[in-house]
Amino acid sequence: MKSLLRFFPSALVAMVLTLFMTSCAAIGDIFKAGAYTGIIGVVVVLAVVIWLVSKLFGGNRNP
Repeated sequence: MKSLLRFFPSALVAMVLTLFMTSCAAIGDIFKAGAYTGIIGVVVVLAVVIWLVSKLFGGNRNP
């Protein structure tokens, strides 16, 4: 049960992001804002994905 409770917040954030952020609207806004905004957006999204994967599959480092 404890592992499920540790997994739930990360899964909830991922689910909310997938449901409320449509790709067409996000890409359209990025093209309107410019190339640098798109590059920064991609870097931020990659950082969040890497962080989520490390939280989900990082293992238990506390003894």
